[in-house]
Amino acid sequence: MARLRAPGGCPWDREQTFDSIKPYLLQESYEVMDAIDRRDWQELASELGDLVLQVVFFSQMASEAGHFTVDDALIAINEKLIRRHPHVFGDESAATSGDVLKRWDEIKAAEKKQKPQGLLEAVPRALPALVEAEQISTRAANKGFDWRNTEEVLAKLDEERAELAAAGTQEEREGELGDMLFTLVNLARFLKVDPEQALRRTNTKFRERFAHVESGVAASGKSWKETPIEEMEAFWQAAKSK
Repeated sequence: MARLRAPGGCPWDREQTFDSIKPYLLQESYEVMDAIDRRDWQELASELGDLVLQVVFFSQMASEAGHFTVDDALIAINEKLIRRHPHVFGDESAATSGDVLKRWDEIKAAEKKQKPQGLLEAVPRALPALVEAEQISTRAANKGFDWRNTEEVLAKLDEERAELAAAGTQEEREGELGDMLFTLVNLARFLKVDPEQALRRTNTKFRERFAHVESGVAASGKSWKETPIEEMEAFWQAAKSK
């Protein structure tokens, strides 16, 4: 990367900045997740290499500006892992993963020289909405602002569904649907399900089943407009039964 960025190197690489590279970091992260979902281990190795490249790219630009080097980044994460795992590298104990996460947040807060303006300020607003909802609800729950059990969350979901049905304007429908989605994220937390992965798996399942519907329509010799929904549903159920 130093060679690519040096005079006489690659014109494209030399033109890049921290801001211009950010979209590639996000893209490569999602491609890593896709390879994991498909259990394509050879592709995962390749995508992880692409993701590491983003780390090297950012570090090289930082080095050129005199901010830090890639060594500094690696040393920082090594020290952080030791510091935030006192139950492994120190004398503390942690019986559950919940204990670990709680202690992690406590140590992280203590590391900051100034307290944040609010508990949720540490959650980046640029996160995908589903991930942001999961993180802010988890932080609030860690402070005791939470339902007592899954049944209460389901009751809240029923309440939000009724409010959505009663919404009269587009703005109200958007607000109530957002409330319902946020409640579903909390339900996933109670069920110990990653909502992002759950939705990604459903997306994959829908792709596979719809491909079967598509094949069925094509085999029937009809166009989409000529195919009744009942026939499409039959193709769908056939795919589901497989």
